[in-house]
Parts: sequence; C-alpha cells; structure tokens
Amino acid sequence: MGGKNMWNHTEVTRRLSIQYPIIQAGMAGGITTPELVAAVSDAGGLGMIGAGYMTPEKLAADIQKIRELTSKPFGVNLFVPEHPAVIQEEIDRANQLLEPIRQMLGIAKKQEVPEIDTSVFDEMIQIVLKYEVPVCSFTFGIPGSETIRQLKKRGIVTIGTATTVKEAVMNEEAGMDMVVVQGSEAGGHRGSFAEPFDQSMIGNLALIPQAADHVSIPIIAAGGIMDGRGVFASLILGAQAVQMGTAFVACKESGAHERHKQAILNASEEQAVITSAFSGKPARGLINEFILRMKEHEDALPAYPIQHMLTRDIRSEAAKQNKKEWMSLWCGQNPRLSKNVPAAELIETIARQVETIIHRFQT
Repeated sequence: MGGKNMWNHTEVTRRLSIQYPIIQAGMAGGITTPELVAAVSDAGGLGMIGAGYMTPEKLAADIQKIRELTSKPFGVNLFVPEHPAVIQEEIDRANQLLEPIRQMLGIAKKQEVPEIDTSVFDEMIQIVLKYEVPVCSFTFGIPGSETIRQLKKRGIVTIGTATTVKEAVMNEEAGMDMVVVQGSEAGGHRGSFAEPFDQSMIGNLALIPQAADHVSIPIIAAGGIMDGRGVFASLILGAQAVQMGTAFVACKESGAHERHKQAILNASEEQAVITSAFSGKPARGLINEFILRMKEHEDALPAYPIQHMLTRDIRSEAAKQNKKEWMSLWCGQNPRLSKNVPAAELIETIARQVETIIHRFQT
C-alpha cells in the first residue's frame, strides 16, 4: 500500500524499523496490554508499554509476553520521578473531601500515602536494558545523563516529551534521539516539566512547526490525532511521525475499562476538560461527577503523585462497580473520531486515508 510514498519513509520509520510513522502512546494504568502493543507493532506501527505505574516485575512479564506475540519492535514509556513536598495538612484535607465518595462506594478505610519510592525508576531502566527493548520514551521530565548514556550504549532509541519549544530544545541538548511534541489537545496527563502547565497549553498547529524549526532531532506530533487527516497534517507541519493515545484507548485490544471505552465512543469535544482532581497534576478527561464535585478544591489538593495515590482506591472501586462518574476517563479533544475496532484495522484505515490524501494532491 503506497510503498513509494514518502510519508512512510521518514527518519523515524527508518530508525525504529517500522512501516508507518505511527506510535501508540505509552498510556499508563493498564490500557497498553501486551495484546495491544503487539497488534500495533504487527500492523506496522510502534506499540508502547505504558509502564508509568507498573512494578518492575510486571514490566518484565509484559515484555516477555509481547515477545511471544510479535517479533516486531516495540517500546517502553517511563515517568521521570517527581519529588513533591509531602504536606500532611493537604493530605488530611484531601481525605476529608474524598471521604463522602468513599462512603458511597462502600470503601471502609481512607487511603494512606505510602512513601514515594523513586528507586523503582532505576529498576525499570535496568529491566529495559536487560531485555534490550528497542525504544524507551520518557514523560514528565528528562532522565539523568548516565541513564541516557546507558540506553544509547545498548542501541536503544531514546524519546523525550515536550509541550513547548523550550522543552523540545532541552530534550535535544540532553541527547534524546527524538522528541514527542504534545499539543494541548492531548488526553490524560501531558508531559510539561519546564514551564507551568497553564503556560504550556499550546495547540499542535502552533507547536509542531515552531519546534521543528528549533531542533534537529525528529519531531513526533501528539495530541488530538485520530485519523489520516491528522497524521498528514502533522507531517506537513514538520513532524516525522505521530503518537496517538485516545485513538487506541477504544480499540478492541485496549485494557481500558469498558465504561471508559463507551464514554469516549459517545463523547463530544466539549466534554474533554482539564482537571487535577484525580492525580494532583492537570490532565484532560471526560467530565463527570467526581470532576465537578472536586473542581472548586483543586488548588488545595496535594501534588502529583500524592493525590493520585489518595484517589487510587476510589478509581479502582468505581471501576469494579461500573460507576463511570467516579472513574478517570482520560480522553483527548477529538473523541468523535474514535472507533471500537482492532488496532490493526485502525492503522490500516489511517494508512489508506493518508494514501488517498496524497493521491488527491498529486492529481
């Protein structure tokens, strides 16, 4: 299908040994099942394990399972550790606000905050090195120079995340091989780290070309990209690949809760709002009762990942009870284009759409 077209012969496809410049986002929280990752890679894209909340043991098991399912390249996404101040008054206040919701869900005990163990990140890096995973990407910051050096020494492609031109430049200066530039349209948590979140809400139409003009490493566009039109537009603007998250959440192989999938499939763009109520870090998700109830208290909540730990029992129990009003329904600004299809079908459709657009411009 269109093997002679330049859209699927970018530096990214060459470096990553993939057919199409389509990367499935490394969404943490169980969405990126081994079946989804393998299906994306087998279809010619790059599947990514969202390891942000995994244990090293779970990551190792998923890597081995994926290798049983496919011989194609895949990657791992890791969260760079953050070190927020633990303020007991904020934790007590948050627990007080969350207690009525816990009672409604039948949760007997308030959530205590465990010690934040940043050593897990180093263990994850060792897993990536041990299994020689072809690609390792990072969100919420840039890892230390020694970590980058170790990965590149093993031939592992490193990918950073940026939400501003400044962050893209910082990733290049740190030695990253590529950088995801993540527009404000993106679902879930965005990778802002050098600037305040509200100063980093730049849409893709503005962010991609500006970043492409200021860095020499390949740009990977992310945020609101759901079909061939978004892929083609991103490439025209200066990206050499795209990273898609929400589009894969609704896919058959996704590990997202069925209520989450159905919420996306039935949502409209104005329902995808920014909230920090679930995790203490701003993220885009579909509006529900939890977001509305906590909205006026957001400024007083503990920082990420403390608030994330405090709400974990609520999110988990709500999922068990199929109550989407208390679940984090992460979603980008383009839900109307979501489809509940196998990942391979989604990629094939996108490839066909891009080929059609190219043909239109050539005739």
